Amino acid sequence: MNIVSFISGAIAMGYVAGGIFFLRFWRDTRDRLFAWFGAAFFLLALQRIALECTRDVSERGTLWYFVRLLAYLIIIAAIVDKNRKK
Repeated sequence: MNIVSFISGAIAMGYVAGGIFFLRFWRDTRDRLFAWFGAAFFLLALQRIALECTRDVSERGTLWYFVRLLAYLIIIAAIVDKNRKK
């Protein structure tokens, strides 16, 4: 195991912890913002784990970054949804 794998695992663990944190707040408040943030953080953890497991040096490895883009789009959509007028 090298240091890059260790740090990647720590980042994935942080994403999972963040996802659990937001889902706990969603359970207490039933606010959709927390549910969307939790889902986005779990997607970020999945992307980090998959990127580390594949370790593909070809261009196919960059496809995992679209999962990260999807997570960021979910976060933006959650913020817009929260701030739009009812």
